[in-house]
Amino acid sequence: MNVGILGRGRLGRSLSLLLSRAGHRVDLRGRDEGVPEGDVLLLAVPDAAIGPLARTIPSGPVVLHLSGATDLAPLAHHPEHGSLHPLMTFPGPEVALPELQGVPAAVAGTPRGLEAARDLAGSLGMRPVEVPGDRRLYHAAAVMAGNFATVLLADAAAVLARAGVPREQGLEMLLPLALRSLQGALPDPAAGLTGPHARRDHEVVAAHREALAEAGLKDHLDLYDLMGRRTRALLGFEEPTDPAHPPDRP
Repeated sequence: MNVGILGRGRLGRSLSLLLSRAGHRVDLRGRDEGVPEGDVLLLAVPDAAIGPLARTIPSGPVVLHLSGATDLAPLAHHPEHGSLHPLMTFPGPEVALPELQGVPAAVAGTPRGLEAARDLAGSLGMRPVEVPGDRRLYHAAAVMAGNFATVLLADAAAVLARAGVPREQGLEMLLPLALRSLQGALPDPAAGLTGPHARRDHEVVAAHREALAEAGLKDHLDLYDLMGRRTRALLGFEEPTDPAHPPDRP
C-alpha cells in the first residue's frame, strides 16, 4: 500500500519505519512540507491540528487520523476517512520501536476508511478493535493504564527513597513487582491483588499512613489513601467501621 504520513513526531517517525518494514511504500513529511503521495494519508499530528491540516488535503486519498481522543468530525469533508489508534506507547525510533504483535488498535471510519485502518493495523501485527462509545473515555482509559502506572511507580520509588534507597535503585527494585502485578490482573484483577489491603490488615495500613505523614509526604499519603479506597472497592470490601481502624483519611 502507498502510505503518506503527515507529521514527523515520535509516532509519525516510528510508523514510517514500521510500515516500511511491513512492505508498504511510505512518504513521510512534516506539516509544512506539502501533502505526501499515498493511497492512504495518516495524520500524525496533535489533536487540535487534525481539522486544519485535513482541510489542506485535496480529496482523493483515504485520510486517517491517529488520535485516540478525537472522533471523525474533523475529517468529515473527505469522502473516505477514518482513524487508527495503536493502544501502545511510542517513545520514538531513537529510543525504541514498540513490539506491536497482538496490540489492540482502535479503528473507525467510512467503509473504505475502516478497511484501510484494519489493513494497516493487521499488516503491523495489531488487532483492530472498533470502539463504539465515547472516544474521550476510551483515551482516558488508555492514559490511566499507559501513563498513570508509570507515575505510580515513580511515586513509589520516591517513597522508597525516603527509606534510604536511591531513586534509580528503587525503580529497579520495584519494577519486577509492578510488572508481575499487572500480569496477574487477567482475567480477574481482584483475584490478583495481594498485600495488606487485600488481607484487611488495618494495623499495617495504619503504620504505612503514619510513616508517610511523619516523612512529610502529604501528596503520597493522599495517593496511598485514594488507591487504598480503590483497592477495597475493587475487592468489594466495605469501609472499616471499627473505631480502632477508621477509614483511611488524613
